[in-house]
Amino acid sequence: MASEHSVGFEPADRLAEDRESVRRRFWIKFKRVVAHLPFAEDLLAAYYCAFDRQTPRHVQAALLGAIAYFILPFDFIPDMLPVLGFTDDAAVLATAIRLVASHITPDHHAAARAALKRGLDAESEAGSR
Repeated sequence: MASEHSVGFEPADRLAEDRESVRRRFWIKFKRVVAHLPFAEDLLAAYYCAFDRQTPRHVQAALLGAIAYFILPFDFIPDMLPVLGFTDDAAVLATAIRLVASHITPDHHAAARAALKRGLDAESEAGSR
C-alpha cells in the first residue's frame, strides 16, 4: 500500500487510521460493486475481523489498510475497468489475508456469508462485532 500519492489523492494508510470513515465508506462502495467481486466473501470476512474487538491491533491495522485501499476512489487499476478493475484490490487484500489468516475465524466467514445471503441489509449490526 502506497503512503504517498499525487496532490488530491488520499493515502490508504491515513484513511485506515479513521475507523469510522473506513466503516462508512466500505459499505457504500461494497454495495455498489458487490456483484462484480469474486472475492466478496473474503473481503467481508476480513472486514469483520478488522472490526472485531478480539482481533489484535496489528492484525486490525493490516486489514484496515487493505480495506482502505479497496475503498479509495483512485488506485493503480481503476475499478470501473471490466475484469481487471479489482485485480489490484484483490492482490492487496490477498496479501493482507495471507499475513493474518489465522486471525480470520470461521465466525468471521459465517458472518460474511450471512451478510451476502441477507443482501447486506444489516451492515451497521455487522460493524459492531
